[in-house]
Amino acid sequence: MWHIKVGDTLDMPDRTVELTDATFEEFTRRYKVAVVDFWGPSCAPCKMIAPLIEQLAEEMKGRVAFGKIDVTKNMKTSMSMGIKSIPTIAFYKDGKLVRSRTGFIPKSRMVLEIREIL
Repeated sequence: MWHIKVGDTLDMPDRTVELTDATFEEFTRRYKVAVVDFWGPSCAPCKMIAPLIEQLAEEMKGRVAFGKIDVTKNMKTSMSMGIKSIPTIAFYKDGKLVRSRTGFIPKSRMVLEIREIL
C-alpha cells in the first residue's frame, strides 16, 4: 500500500490513504465524497476487502477519495465513530457521514453504494 499524508499536493488520491486519529477528520472534510475502511490487522474479512478498496481508489480517481484507518492504532476515532465490528466501510459526502456498512462488502455492492451518494 502507498502511504499518502493528508495535505500532500495531490488533489484526489489514486490510491488508498492511510489515516490516523490526527488526519481522519481533515480527510473526510477535504473531499466531496470519501470512503473510509475501518480495519484491523488480525481481521480476515478486512484482508479480503483491502484489495477491492485499492482497485476502487484507482478506478474512481478524481471522483472519490478512499482511506483506511487501523482501529487498533486509532482508538479515539474508532470510539467516536461507534465502530463495534470490522471491517466497517463508512461513506462520507461533504464531510458528513451518509451511511456505513459492516462486514465484507463485494466490490459491486460498494460501487452501488458510492454511486448513490455521488
